[in-house]
Amino acid sequence: MADIRSYMKEKEKRERKQENYRVKIARHKMAFLTRILLAAAVLIAVVLFFYIQYERHVYTDYDIVASVESDSISGTTDVRLKNALLTYSKDGAHCTDIKGNVVWNQTFEIQDVRLAVSGNAVALGEYNGRSIYIANSEKLLGEISTTMPIRELAVCEAGYVAAVLTDSDITWVNRYDSSGELKNEGRTHVDDSGYPMALSLSPNGELLGVAYLYVDAGVLMTRMAFYNFGPVGSNVSDRLVSTWSYTDMLIPYVRFLDDDTAVAVGDSRLMIYSGSHVPGSPVEHMFDREIQSVFCDDRYVGLVFYSDNSENRYQVNIYDTENLSSQAKVFYFDMDYTDIFFGNGNFVIYNETECQVITMDGVEKFHGNFAKPVRMMLSAGSRYRYLLVTDDSMDTIQLK
Repeated sequence: MADIRSYMKEKEKRERKQENYRVKIARHKMAFLTRILLAAAVLIAVVLFFYIQYERHVYTDYDIVASVESDSISGTTDVRLKNALLTYSKDGAHCTDIKGNVVWNQTFEIQDVRLAVSGNAVALGEYNGRSIYIANSEKLLGEISTTMPIRELAVCEAGYVAAVLTDSDITWVNRYDSSGELKNEGRTHVDDSGYPMALSLSPNGELLGVAYLYVDAGVLMTRMAFYNFGPVGSNVSDRLVSTWSYTDMLIPYVRFLDDDTAVAVGDSRLMIYSGSHVPGSPVEHMFDREIQSVFCDDRYVGLVFYSDNSENRYQVNIYDTENLSSQAKVFYFDMDYTDIFFGNGNFVIYNETECQVITMDGVEKFHGNFAKPVRMMLSAGSRYRYLLVTDDSMDTIQLK
């Protein structure tokens, strides 16, 4: 019996020791986990603090971090080509990267230029001419010859061009690839289908949106039509996959933001169409004032109006196409402007002498003057870094 009692006591001691050991292990793990969580919380708090400080920081000046000499030639026009600069005149065009290197050069003789830009792609032709030059920010892509006079152009990053061509009272909307091959053609009669006022290709070249102006029983109408040049469109008459008509409204602006989203801006509303193969019924935003200008990127659309208050000259309504249920964000500014563009979570307003940078949350990050007159401003890649094109230089600046 004594041996049994001794055994049981020893067993109880061993079990208590094991239990104490397990408790110590659990406590150690809990203490270690607590330290890890506290360290993570502190790290997150520090990162959040610096992020908030960064987002709230207001810049008051800028440094010129790089500069190259350049000569301004009389009679030339500058156009933003994504993060590159396109300069053209009646004698030719050339593309310059943000380091000041001339990427390509094309000579031609064009009196009345018709220009289309989409992303980093550009098409140039002459009104009533029969040649179209297509390029992007990296290289020349080709030349297209048409059989009828050119009226308007659209281009996409995939290298396709849509051209409005006129033959007496018949208008053609043809689609070409960069080698000049005619891929698709469509014929419209002004009295029946109307005249194409604006057009745009999706970035991949599969969809074409066209706004046709026509008169029905004495009433001005616009028909917004979408064509699909892929497999879906091959099963539909004339490749016309969707269409809408609008009474007493002009639509002078049509643009694809990406392969799934197109916008059309009329004189009384903004329409946002979604659908990668067949654009569906649009989300519409109405307005009752005259639009002064339109700017957009692959997500946002900005409409500029004269302000309805006495403190600011202009009002900007910005629409988020990734959140179609949301209302426009409204901003005000009071400076004359040459151009407005989106870049890295901000929108930039500038003219020859000054610039204003505003976040999508309405924080004014910068409002200051340039050291010398600026012809064009564009994003230089990273946030708050920009390229200023002047008469004698291309200056890369960093806000500070």
